[in-house]
Amino acid sequence: MLFTDSIAALSSGHLPSGVAIIRISGPHVRFALETICGSLPQPRLAHYGALHASDGRVIDKALTLFFPGPNSFTGEDCGEFQVHGGRAVVATLLAEISGLPGFRQAEAGEFTKRAFLNGKIDLLEAEALADLVNAETEAQRQFAVMNSGGAQSEFYLGWRRRLIHARAMIEAEMDFADEGDVPGSVSTQVWRDVKLLIEEMNRHADGYGKAEMIRDGFDVVILGAPNAGKSSLLNALVRREAAIVTDEPGTTRDLVEAVLDLDGMKVRITDTAGLREPTGKVEAIGIERARERAKGADLIVLLEDMTSPVAVLDIPAGIRNLRIGNKLDLSASPEDGRYAASISTKSGEGLDRLLDMISAMAGEAIGQRGDVLPSRLRHVELLQQASGYLELALSTQDLVLELKAENLRLASDRIGKLSGAVDVEDLLDVIFSQFCIGK
Repeated sequence: MLFTDSIAALSSGHLPSGVAIIRISGPHVRFALETICGSLPQPRLAHYGALHASDGRVIDKALTLFFPGPNSFTGEDCGEFQVHGGRAVVATLLAEISGLPGFRQAEAGEFTKRAFLNGKIDLLEAEALADLVNAETEAQRQFAVMNSGGAQSEFYLGWRRRLIHARAMIEAEMDFADEGDVPGSVSTQVWRDVKLLIEEMNRHADGYGKAEMIRDGFDVVILGAPNAGKSSLLNALVRREAAIVTDEPGTTRDLVEAVLDLDGMKVRITDTAGLREPTGKVEAIGIERARERAKGADLIVLLEDMTSPVAVLDIPAGIRNLRIGNKLDLSASPEDGRYAASISTKSGEGLDRLLDMISAMAGEAIGQRGDVLPSRLRHVELLQQASGYLELALSTQDLVLELKAENLRLASDRIGKLSGAVDVEDLLDVIFSQFCIGK
């Protein structure tokens, strides 16, 4: 795709920094490099020299790189200025670039959007790059690297090829029904494969919950009576004062959330209001929020004060839970079989065991790392639509072959939309607006 304008942006992190990278892309890149550097650097070789403003002033001495299209990230001429990361240096250089003919500041995600529109990456790989930039844990990084490398694209492409083949066979049967070259068993083979595709798509779509856990975190909610030590447990797990701790019952009125990295997995821990008959309107709101939050948890930690145990009775059904005894340092009979683990938030005893249990349950929920999973809700919606069209084609026995073939085409188009092989113009602004500027 030919763009008539060129874009520029700071592509490195917050300023000030040791080094700042300013990226440019578009048809005016060569002119910009020649104007600011004095000459065009050799392709893909770092050139060290002075960068000049339009009035001849030296902006900085820096490294400059030139990546001629189409062998660049965006598919068009690209350049990079690696300057000292001072705010004044970056602001002056960006102002000089923006003042050149044809240049403007890049919008969020515009470099990656140009890479997609120029066929350098597909939509799935673009989304994976966004995940890679935002990755906080090793599991998130591995998941993003696998998808940015094309694993997800190849997976869906295989389904699309099978659908195109099925449609071709059905259309051949329609066009050459009287010919001997098209055996009657073709239709049977096609519909057998369509049935398998439906099962594979539905099973794959069900894996979205695992992908969501990798990206957003395994959700752990702490429930218990007032003064059971929920806030103290949160603080002990994250090793900082994330929640207020006092001897007064009902101190926690709202949800307090913190994030852990357990064995490369993101785990979100939420402290909640103590569950009891509320003494006021604010506490009642906090207790209701605690109960609602627990309904969406992946794991509930039921915390009890072993010196004065008060059981939590109204646990949401269908959610795994761990009953944990607290105040091990004060308990006369800590091991009575009622608890999955006994801990002391004061001394730290038993906390490592609890973390190991949470990590094991998170790993079990996320499943085998390296599995191809639908990483966005839009993927699930398109897969469900494709599966629905296939169900319609397969289940309607009296449907004419032309309409069955049309359902196969619609299913194939939905799979194509996953990678952007079929028109997705209405999605582009939404997807690329989630990127940072300069990517």
